[in-house]
Amino acid sequence: MPDHLRTDRTHRRTVVRVVLVTQLVLAVLTAGGVTLAYRELDGGIRSEDVTRMLTDRPAKEDVEGPMEPLNILVMGTDDRSCEGCAIDGEAGGGGSDTTLLLHVSADRKEAYGISLPRDALVTRPDCIGEDGETIPGGELQMFNTAFALGGPACTIQTMEQLTGVLIDHYVTVDFNGFVDMVDAVGGVEVCIPKDVNDPVRNIFFEAGTQTLEGRQALNYVRERYVLSANSDIGRMKRQQAFIASMVNKVVSAGTLTRPDRVYRFLSAATRSITVDEELGSIPDLVDLALQFRSTGLGDIEFVTVPNEAYEPDPNRLVWSDKAAKLWKRVAKDKGLPRKLDRGSISAKDPVGTSSADPTPTDTASPTTDPEQAAEEQEEAAEALANGLCA
Repeated sequence: MPDHLRTDRTHRRTVVRVVLVTQLVLAVLTAGGVTLAYRELDGGIRSEDVTRMLTDRPAKEDVEGPMEPLNILVMGTDDRSCEGCAIDGEAGGGGSDTTLLLHVSADRKEAYGISLPRDALVTRPDCIGEDGETIPGGELQMFNTAFALGGPACTIQTMEQLTGVLIDHYVTVDFNGFVDMVDAVGGVEVCIPKDVNDPVRNIFFEAGTQTLEGRQALNYVRERYVLSANSDIGRMKRQQAFIASMVNKVVSAGTLTRPDRVYRFLSAATRSITVDEELGSIPDLVDLALQFRSTGLGDIEFVTVPNEAYEPDPNRLVWSDKAAKLWKRVAKDKGLPRKLDRGSISAKDPVGTSSADPTPTDTASPTTDPEQAAEEQEEAAEALANGLCA
């Protein structure tokens, strides 16, 4: 069997194992505490039905496949009130610090996450608040104001009106839960291309490949001033790399062979998320996880919505014309376009090189194809600009 087919089979088996371990972990923890532990996990999940606050929803397109494609909106809340969460010196504004649309193909063999810049200027539609009152929309509004003003419902409303893509499920995650999930799996590996010495925000890192624990990880995914000259875009790319690396770690032998780690991860996750009612229990989440048994790590990718500078103010972004084409592909359950796919971050190899402070020339692999060599040089330079090892 060719090596690449053997590797893909191994990754798919790994995904199946994590689902099975998730289901069995309660039974191997204690003989008498299974019911209690199950109830603790199940009772920790918060769910909220926001459909009553959504209007003019797009229709879902008919596509070929054994199941319907899924679009899951993931939002990381911008709350610094938890202990140690204000480590970057910023006071959270109640908005969504991180927003990512996860698209899962109808055949469940491909999944990709699309990051949405929180400061991008968009046309925010009118939303309905929890009290039933209208939250006025507006043009040239920062994307994360939707969450600040109307929570998950307004963010979903904004996404659906801007993209024409129906959101099937949503998940919000708080920062404290992020810390606990990282600690639960024994830390997550990253590669930092240069030293970070930021005494103003109390963020310090040495260059190179390393495993970050919870509070360090929170520093890493929030840092916006040293590692990436393009600030928010670089921060998002590092968040993508970190999430990809966490996915890799969760399905690794180092986690799956440790039932205590699996349980702690599930406990941290269930305490830290709010989901729609259709995902509001352990059986619902297990059913969703089982759908990923055909998805290998190499089939899980992360990209950023195509964007460009807003001409009147170069410090602000807007989605580019290419974004509209991407949303059409999502709605039709198509794969990523070639250019985005080329620059994506994969859960199979999210960390990159372990060399400190590499240069684009050093990191480009040898090739006799000038066009391919130029593309590799461009990708390496972009990675470094975003604070990633190429």
